[in-house]
Amino acid sequence: MAAELVLEMRGIRKEFPGIVANDNVSFDLRGGEVHALLGENGAGKSTLMNILYGLYKADAGEIRLRGKPVTFTSAKDAIESGIGMVHQHFMLIPVMTVAENIVLGNEPVRDAVVLDEGGAEARVRDLSHRFGLAVDPTALVSQITVGQQQRVEIIKALYRGADVLILDEPTAVLTPQEAAELFAIIRSLQADGNSIIFISHKLNEVLEIADRITVLRRGKTVETVPREGATQESLARAMVGREVLLRVEKPPGEPGDVLLELEDLHVLDDRGIEKVSGVSLTVRAGEIVGLAGVDGNGQTELIDAIAGLRRPESGTIRVAGKELRHASPRDMLDAGVGHIPEDRQRRGLVLEFTIAENIALHDYGEPPDAKWGVLFPKRLIERARTLIKMFDVRGGGPLTRAGGLSGGNQQKVVAAREIARDPKVLIAAQPTRGLDVGAIEYLHRRLVEERDEGRAILLISLELDEILSLSDRILVLYEGSIVGEHTGDVSEDQIGFEMLGGRREAAAV
Repeated sequence: MAAELVLEMRGIRKEFPGIVANDNVSFDLRGGEVHALLGENGAGKSTLMNILYGLYKADAGEIRLRGKPVTFTSAKDAIESGIGMVHQHFMLIPVMTVAENIVLGNEPVRDAVVLDEGGAEARVRDLSHRFGLAVDPTALVSQITVGQQQRVEIIKALYRGADVLILDEPTAVLTPQEAAELFAIIRSLQADGNSIIFISHKLNEVLEIADRITVLRRGKTVETVPREGATQESLARAMVGREVLLRVEKPPGEPGDVLLELEDLHVLDDRGIEKVSGVSLTVRAGEIVGLAGVDGNGQTELIDAIAGLRRPESGTIRVAGKELRHASPRDMLDAGVGHIPEDRQRRGLVLEFTIAENIALHDYGEPPDAKWGVLFPKRLIERARTLIKMFDVRGGGPLTRAGGLSGGNQQKVVAAREIARDPKVLIAAQPTRGLDVGAIEYLHRRLVEERDEGRAILLISLELDEILSLSDRILVLYEGSIVGEHTGDVSEDQIGFEMLGGRREAAAV
């Protein structure tokens, strides 16, 4: 017998200027269920959940919670009704401890006035142990991993009594290992009677964790199906409205001259610890070189060094044969290096700027955007409009603030800007993070086209499927060193073995 409905949303409509985000959407949630909300970037998933969480007010429709009609005018109303939301971009204060973040606004006190720090830490430890959410209540948020920060957000919701949890793109910033840990946590929460709305675009994860799946497309409900019988192909077709190629089809590459060369590169992190230890590699024109590795093995520092964001301790970087010493980000851009950064919000965009302004960030002083120091705003807008259409950026136009876009559409803006600059070398770091299957298909196809036009592409990704599908050569990074190189067919197991240091350990025996 089906479990009782905890939540019903019926006929929800939400319209923004020029955009219908939700058009007569219906969604429900059963007790103790994981119900996935699936859809392309801009399909209306986050808008629907923001309405449920009291951040937006629906223009039409009804919400019923535990059988009773409800209207939320703020997140406070939703929290008090037992709804918690973990946003894709976390809402934590870095300089405060884990426990302080969790109890903020609902602090336990002694003698009616004094903050009971010990009580707060004890309550956090209790919740942590109960649901398998291993966190240190006394640690500063700035000093814990992204996966641990997500656990803090979940505990924060549970601390306030939530039994309906909304997880918005919860694996978008997690490593595969952290994602597996999150799924174990979700199952623990489910076993304790909590109901979970799992917003995602990753088909394999949805099929692994969800009991039912609702698909939205362009603001409308397409279907709600049980996990049994659903496939990645059927879900992708429902999301996009057509057949989607889930693997890249590409002809063999024709590598040319070396356009990027690193020789014995050593790079330190912010603490002065060596994270890149003597890396040497080349990327040729007409070649995609994939760099595989578990997160935290020096990828970020290596990318920063190539992009001019971090000065190497020693070693050489050459672009198209020219050695670049003490290069700034502007020097690297001028040398022909494009950079899709792994963190779109910190490194890729100015969130308060419009889409047009963000697209013009690198070349605002050059024709046709400017001449003799005079900027031509209409030309910026026209160029942005062209790229918005080309890369299918949804949620606004050239004058829309970048911070107002969904995470996936922000990623499309960054990719559009970097690819449109026609770079000699393209550093693509987590290029499809937060993108839906249709956008991933387009960007993968575009990267192959850029390769075929003679670009040298260094692909850094935590998605092993992406590395295996796109790369002409694969390098494996472990503890700051290249420990493996492969061309042609190689198994996922072999790459995974090297990612965990297996080859180095075997060599040491």
